[in-house]
Amino acid sequence: MCGIMGYNGKQNAIPIVIKGLKSLEYRGYDSAGIAYLKDENVKIIKEKGRITELEKLLDDDSSNTAIGHTRWATHGSPNRINAHPHNVGDVIIVHNGIIENYSELKEKLISNGYTFKSETDTEVACAVIDSIYKETNDKIKTIEKLKDVLKGSYAFLILFKNDNKIYTTRCGSPLILASNIDGNYIASDIPAILPYTKEYYLLDEGEIGIVDFEKIEFIKNGNIIKKEKLTFNFSVSEAELVGYKHFMLKEINEQPHIIKEFLDYYFENFDLIKDISKYKKIHIVACGSAYHAGLIGKYLIEKYGHIETNVYIASEYRYSDNFITKDTLVILVSQSGETADTIASLRLAKECKAGTLGIVNVVGSTIARESDEVIYINAGCEIAVATTKAYTNQVLTFSLLAYKLGIKNGLISNEDALEIKKEYYNLPNEINKILKLDYKSLASKIYKQNDIFFIGRLIDYYLCLEGSLKLKEISYIHSETYAAGELKHGTISLIDEGTPVVSIVTDTSICEKTVSNINETKARGANVILVKRKSLVIDETCYDELIEITDMSDLVIPMLSIVPLQLLAYHVADLKGLDIDKPKNLAKSVTVE
Repeated sequence: MCGIMGYNGKQNAIPIVIKGLKSLEYRGYDSAGIAYLKDENVKIIKEKGRITELEKLLDDDSSNTAIGHTRWATHGSPNRINAHPHNVGDVIIVHNGIIENYSELKEKLISNGYTFKSETDTEVACAVIDSIYKETNDKIKTIEKLKDVLKGSYAFLILFKNDNKIYTTRCGSPLILASNIDGNYIASDIPAILPYTKEYYLLDEGEIGIVDFEKIEFIKNGNIIKKEKLTFNFSVSEAELVGYKHFMLKEINEQPHIIKEFLDYYFENFDLIKDISKYKKIHIVACGSAYHAGLIGKYLIEKYGHIETNVYIASEYRYSDNFITKDTLVILVSQSGETADTIASLRLAKECKAGTLGIVNVVGSTIARESDEVIYINAGCEIAVATTKAYTNQVLTFSLLAYKLGIKNGLISNEDALEIKKEYYNLPNEINKILKLDYKSLASKIYKQNDIFFIGRLIDYYLCLEGSLKLKEISYIHSETYAAGELKHGTISLIDEGTPVVSIVTDTSICEKTVSNINETKARGANVILVKRKSLVIDETCYDELIEITDMSDLVIPMLSIVPLQLLAYHVADLKGLDIDKPKNLAKSVTVE
């Protein structure tokens, strides 16, 4: 993994593929490469580092057919040899995913005379394709056989020598294909095709796409099939910086607008917020920031719905005893809808006859298509690796689910429901106020620190988890989150003079307890940054820096509370001069286990 781009058509394919790969840089990568047809041969150029390093090796060649890749290392170190594309015999490929049985396949291929230059599973997959092709002499039959040989996940773009078509297939990792009057495009994500068209086809698992000079064909089980054309419904500007220094800052500032659009749409179509009251228990399954959103979902669903709810890390869910029954609803949360561990959990839930609900951003994604029900978070195109607006809309989705539950079971009166609805609609205005505060000066006081701690209780603890993750993702500062009441059980020994401690206090039911914990850190020299409700009276001696947010319902305030932590993380990383949109070692969409 991580970024794939291919083109076949009337124009010079090389700059188109390079431009496409650049639009996918947000996915994270450590090397890049391109393969293109040249005088009936295939030329491969690749290099460690950024795409700019690859461009230095390109000459003025022209070709109508090319495939390219940005690699995020999984097997073998990031270097030129391990970079994609790989060539074995008559086959050239780029690959997203992980071939789990590559060691076994490699041993067999070596015994059959194959040799390998790289440490990658991708070169092994390339050799597998070449060996099958030597037996069948049929490209389609060769590709169809891969599902029986390869274990794991893959999205392949394949060139065969002496053939000007691009062949593609996938299992687990997403691919889209698109056309316009100038040619045909293949990519791993929508931003790569947006300069050319907003219409695209989603390649389903087990299908083969054949991208010719003039057309795209789809084959399944040996037969040509027709595919539904999808439309990307957001503006092209969402994939552009439009004056912002970084996509992350742009996406933080987009939150008032996308929240308003979300609320307008779902309050007008409130039946699309699913009624989940029939279930006896709920499992929320997710990874990373989506997991943190799920924790807030648990808190709100249990408070307003009185349904037992548990949250699980997707990579562990299907390896645990989860006691899933037909009365269980499994909610799968994923921005991309293609997170490998979450998809695997979805399929387990369906095998157990549980109800499934996907909360995703990408229309037509695997989780959206395979879940019984789906709620789209409608966050638009998110480019920065560190999610902000998608996370906030995931939390907002859970909030509306809980709001609907509370109304149905009488925990929210009709009068209160109207007041809370007004608060929802006032949320964009309140976020705009938060966006105008001076976070740079606050960040300047902590950006040189090596350790930062976040503390809170109940829902505030869940928000602190996300704030801490944002900080460590993009600033590389060691950051930990603790339930404030746990400090005295060991963690407080880590607090020294000047240690930054960030705390959120919005939960009025336990405010005094949290303040007591904050004072414990302050007594040991902590530099306390406090985010609190305006109505809460907290002695000035227990904090050094204060961010106050407007009082709102527990259903609404989480979307407001997180914004200061997003901006604090951003400005800390910016002061350190880091590559905020493409943090080291991270990828936007984790489509491998």
